[in-house]
Amino acid sequence: MNKEVKREIIKTGDGSTTIHLHGLNEQYHSKHGAINEAKHVFIAAGLHHVLNLNTIKTLHLLEIGFGTGLNTFLTFLEAKELGIEINYVGIEGYPVSFEEVQSMNYPGQLNVPDQKAVFDFLHQTTWNKSKKITSHFSLTKRKQFFRDIRDTNEYHLIYFDAFGARVQPELWTVEIFKKMYNALRDTGVLVTYSAKGSVRRAMQEVGFDVERLPGPPSKREMLRATKKIANKRLLNL
Repeated sequence: MNKEVKREIIKTGDGSTTIHLHGLNEQYHSKHGAINEAKHVFIAAGLHHVLNLNTIKTLHLLEIGFGTGLNTFLTFLEAKELGIEINYVGIEGYPVSFEEVQSMNYPGQLNVPDQKAVFDFLHQTTWNKSKKITSHFSLTKRKQFFRDIRDTNEYHLIYFDAFGARVQPELWTVEIFKKMYNALRDTGVLVTYSAKGSVRRAMQEVGFDVERLPGPPSKREMLRATKKIANKRLLNL
């Protein structure tokens, strides 16, 4: 992704903000509703789904595309509400500037202004080091390209929130989904906003059981993939 692409903070369909990349016609979140999309795809179809299926003492979660920190913040708020412990790892190759983050005002848009200090801290913590945000939430931000991921049997859940395949097709390949499969524990789950047939087939090729689910506002479908088969050996990367 070219870091020099012109960037603009815009309002989306639900009143929340996102970053628009001029020239690429791409956004960090859905232009039809950034917060609504994140809640639907990652919180409801991902986090709640995994918690409903399993009794987990500490949930290990990987986000592919830390970006604006919206998914991280929503997950933090949910963990606080539910009283669960989460170890959150967010991977990002090109971090968003703190000035942009401040302008987006997610704590205000989510009606939790008292949590603004936490949201700011999520972005101000040092990269590549684990940080205990609260007693129930730990964060490790890794400045890393997705192709360099080597995690194995680590996570219960992956939020796959990379830029779309139209803009970065190399992030939606069999090679990348092999890495995701290897990173998940047995029965682990990956959720993404994408519903492209090529993406679904790439997931299935590496062994995922893939479901089509109703998508967020303005999008007919999304995908959820589950690592069903016991991982007796790692897939070749």
